[in-house]
Amino acid sequence: MPEPKDWTAKLPDAARAYLNGQPVEEVECIVADMPGISRGKAMPAGKFAGARQMYLPDSIFYQTITGGWADFGSENRYTDPDMVLTPEFSTATAAPWATDRTLQIIHNINDLQGEPVPFAPRNVLKNVLSLYAARGWQPVVAPELEFYLVAPNTDPTQPVEPPFGRSGRRMAASQGYSMSAVDEFGPIIEDIYDFAEAQGFEIDTIIHEGGAGQIEFNLPHGDAIGLADQVFYFKRLIREAALRHDCYATFMAKPMQDQPGSAMHIHHSVLDAATGQNIFVDADGGESAAFRHFIAGLQTHLPSAIAVIAPYVNSYRRYVPDHSAPVNLEWGRDNRTTGLRVPIAPPAATRIENRLAGMDCNPYLGIAASLACGFLGLVQAVDPRDEIHGNAYGNDDVLPRSLREALLQFESSEALAGVLGPEFCKVYAAVKWAEQEEFFQVISPWEREHLLVNV
Repeated sequence: MPEPKDWTAKLPDAARAYLNGQPVEEVECIVADMPGISRGKAMPAGKFAGARQMYLPDSIFYQTITGGWADFGSENRYTDPDMVLTPEFSTATAAPWATDRTLQIIHNINDLQGEPVPFAPRNVLKNVLSLYAARGWQPVVAPELEFYLVAPNTDPTQPVEPPFGRSGRRMAASQGYSMSAVDEFGPIIEDIYDFAEAQGFEIDTIIHEGGAGQIEFNLPHGDAIGLADQVFYFKRLIREAALRHDCYATFMAKPMQDQPGSAMHIHHSVLDAATGQNIFVDADGGESAAFRHFIAGLQTHLPSAIAVIAPYVNSYRRYVPDHSAPVNLEWGRDNRTTGLRVPIAPPAATRIENRLAGMDCNPYLGIAASLACGFLGLVQAVDPRDEIHGNAYGNDDVLPRSLREALLQFESSEALAGVLGPEFCKVYAAVKWAEQEEFFQVISPWEREHLLVNV
């Protein structure tokens, strides 16, 4: 079928509504790199309309969070070959903070032979979903987005502080579920809502979380790729809304000492693609064998996947008992002390919540890794440990407590590599080892304070 002469005819309704009959002025052609940062090219709309295809070097996936480069021993790495980018128009959305009428479009990423680049994060999630599809299954996910609004921090040597609210006072204590605490940041929240509406995104609920200035947005459940795209977009729109009000939004897992960390809880269910029925529910409306197998897959394989859902040295500061963060792989119904929680829901909405993923993870990779563990449980048909009733914080699971430990487990798991893809795992591990080495080159304030003149 020939493409329309006017490419804007392929835009989603929300993007067309944003334009309101006015011409597009600029197009951002973007992809998500390993950390989940938006990379790509911006160009005038006329130039975009005339472009047949676009190129980016595959080295964007070898780059560390500091701007350094990973070396995983391949001579091809030094040639910095191009990848071919093609727009996926269904992802087109507004950039409502931009001065000009600007659209963002996520692009598909193939190599020069037309094959999907296996270490591109969005392709990794697509590959996991194809394994589900091959067995007649369709995952459904719902992410929860936790983040902090913090005072501007232009000197990295200084601690992060909570922001001033509209009352003129600095948020200083836990205000979990307080509507007044949400109102303190009303102008920022209003801009987030306005940006989300312009981009065609739906916010399910908003709450003030347990930390000072910590906010949570819940997104409606749906297709895994579509939801990962939304989280990718949401991180940027939330940052832009905060900057309008002399404030930072941070998705760092643990930005402030003595405050809870920020998670990206992932709710999962799996449908029978032919019937649309939730396979976690049996014919009598009870929890099925597949439900138990999925939990067992998470319990068995998440230790190997922690490096993906807790991707930085800071991520492991979040795993602290009694700070609303899981430190175990136990499961329980309506029990927030377990790493794997089964929320209260009617039978058709039976789902499993993975509470271990941090908000600092790449949403494509975080969702892919969680679904990969559940997939392995389904195909291996293993059973979980007994449900935990009561406080699970005291249970001693063998979870990695550092990025180094997590990477060693990640690299040793052939089962996980078989689902996420060996080429991705190789590149990802190389990038994370490089970041680990970069971190160890830095002397911390704690070391200067306690070791400089005392040892």
